[in-house]
Amino acid sequence: MRSVEAIAVEALSLSEGDRAVLVLRLAESLDEQHDADAEDAWAAEVAARIETVRDGTGETLTTAEALAEARGTTSAWADSASDF
Repeated sequence: MRSVEAIAVEALSLSEGDRAVLVLRLAESLDEQHDADAEDAWAAEVAARIETVRDGTGETLTTAEALAEARGTTSAWADSASDF
């Protein structure tokens, strides 16, 4: 059996797209219990959100707004984490 390091070196030589596929497959392999109910609930939530955008009642953000919000959230999280 090949070592984890040898597999990692080979995986890192893959294209970005292939590495992304590999990451997803590995993450899925760690999901011990597939929760079909949760998957169905998320699918319904996504469908409902899409409908609100289509009918004009949903709140939307530009990419710049979303990135600024995400950066603010991660910055606040990093600041609070440094307190520990």
